[in-house]
Parts: sequence; C-alpha cells; structure tokens
Amino acid sequence: MRLADLEALRLVLRGGSVIDWRKLDFQALDEVDAFLRLNLFDLEEARDERRLRAILAQAVEYLRGAFGYRVAEPVARPEDLRHLFLLASGTLEPRRYRRIACVVLKVMHVIHHLEARELLFRTPIREADLAERVHRRIMAEAERMRALGLPVVEFRGNVKSRESLVTKLLAKKESVAAQVFDRVRYRVLTERPEQIPSVVLHLTRHLFPFNYTVPGQVQNSLYRFGDLLLAHPRGAELATELQLPLEAEARDPAEPRNQFSGRGFKVLNFVADVPVRIDELLPPLDPMSDELGSVVFALVEFQVLDAGTAQQNEQGEASHDRYKRRQLKQVLRRLSRGLVVPKKRPRRGGRAPGGA
Repeated sequence: MRLADLEALRLVLRGGSVIDWRKLDFQALDEVDAFLRLNLFDLEEARDERRLRAILAQAVEYLRGAFGYRVAEPVARPEDLRHLFLLASGTLEPRRYRRIACVVLKVMHVIHHLEARELLFRTPIREADLAERVHRRIMAEAERMRALGLPVVEFRGNVKSRESLVTKLLAKKESVAAQVFDRVRYRVLTERPEQIPSVVLHLTRHLFPFNYTVPGQVQNSLYRFGDLLLAHPRGAELATELQLPLEAEARDPAEPRNQFSGRGFKVLNFVADVPVRIDELLPPLDPMSDELGSVVFALVEFQVLDAGTAQQNEQGEASHDRYKRRQLKQVLRRLSRGLVVPKKRPRRGGRAPGGA
C-alpha cells in the first residue's frame, strides 16, 4: 500500500475528514482520471467538464471574497482540470501552488456535496428508488469482488424497517430523521481480521470516493490504523509523511459510540456517501444539469468484520438480541416519563386522571 492508500484507510478507520488534509498524493493523470470516474465524472463529456469548472469557479470566488485569497491563474483556470489535483499533490510544477490548490479542492469538495443535496431535493426521485439504484451498484461490485478472488465470505445488504427507524430515533436523544445514517446498510465479512484493510481499500477505489467517508460516523473496535502501520514493511517511514501525526490516534481514537452494544462487541462500522447519477431524470436541455450537475449522494452504512469476530458477536451480552432488548428498554423508559400513574383507585364510574 502506498501512502495515498494508507491515508484513505485512515479516514475510514478513524472517521477523519479531508478538510484537515494539507496535500494529495496523485502521481499521474491516469490516477486523477480514475478518481474522477469514481466520483462519476468523465472529463471527455462536455457537460461534466462544465460542471467541474463551475464548481471550481465558485470555490475561487468564495476564497477571494471571504478571505481575500490571491488564487493564482494556473489554479483558478487550469488548462487541464486534472492539473489541479497534481498541483495539490506537489507532483506538478510550480510546487509553490500546492497549498492553494489543496485549499481550492477542499472548498470544491464541500460545494459539490451541498449542490448534490440540493439537486436531490429538486428531483422527483423517491428515497426508496434511490436506495434501489445504490443497492444495484453495490451488489454488482460485490459480485466483482468475488470474481476477483477477494477474501469476502459474505456481502449482503438490507434497508432498515420503519419500526427499526422509529425505535432508533426514540432511543437516542441527539437523533433526528435527517441524521439516521444507516437506512441502507451492508455487512461485509472477511475470512480473517488482517484481510479487512485490503477489502476496505478496494471499496474506496471502486465503490465510493474516500473523500466522501462521513467524518465522525465510525465505530471501530476491531482494527486500528496503528496496527496497519505495524504490519506495513515501510510503516515507520511512511508514518512521518502522514497528514496528521500518529499521536492523533491516541488523542482522538475512534471508540465504539453505540451505547446499546455489549461490552465484548467488536466491529468496524462506517458511513459513506455513495455517488449516483440521475441523468435520465433530468430533461436534456434542462439548465439545472449545468447549475447543479447530475450526481446525487446516498448515505450507506458498511459493517466490516471477520467471520470469527462475527460469530463471537452473537454470543452473550454482545448478541443482537441483547442489543435490541437494551435499546427497547431505553425507548420504553423515555416514552413513559411523562405518563401520570394514578396513586389511588378511581371512584366508581370515574376515570383515572391522566389515563392513557
């Protein structure tokens, strides 16, 4: 694994954000092409190039207007859009533009995500239909992974039932409907724990862009980034080149966050925004396709673990049955707080005050 691969995995394993990065690691134009294709952009398509240049122009305008940044012309209007990624990687001269190119790409990342969300609101597509499109794409990749011989013994997905969604929203104080990240979720089992990183890395190369792993939405009690570095033959050398110092793992670890999980429960659980194109839902000459593009995102939860750990998770306190019992107990406790229970038997013919 190259440094770029380790950085992508670190985002997943600890729930980080590319906004905190200071550089990229693209070495050639074909690597940028592959990354753009994963984001569902094809620069050979005039509409896609116009869309990317529109996002770039907004990012430059924001930086100049909000902070007075002097964005150099090779960054603000590159002859080839792919050069922006190489400049941000320090691969293309002049290297003095690396930092500003990286800053511009960070803002582009946010603008694209915001406008994709707006496009989704303005497009007549039901959430269930979007989930079905994402499901087809993910399961096609699952079949491809098996054909390639990746060590995956199980790859299955489901959509949470309405009852499960209601229970989840009632159980957690901070939850609102817009923040339920695991409506669509997939369980991926490897043969052994040490195979987890290579499977996750494949997902970031072929299914969702590493930069759209949702920050802060990770539960990782299974495989630490430090363990990955220890297993890497050049781990000590590459550790000095990381975006963030290795000490950040101890300072801000990705500990289990689910209060209802049993003490022995182990898992790598993360959420990603999977891009989906909806060209056929937009009229051919609709100006909205230039204004907002034709890519939307669907939140998908991935639960990755090895077969042995999955078996252990179904025993004792860590089992799913015990998890649901603890969750339902909390829901019942919260729901019943406002209930007035009569202290005396009501008079004949009367009603208990506050009866439900």
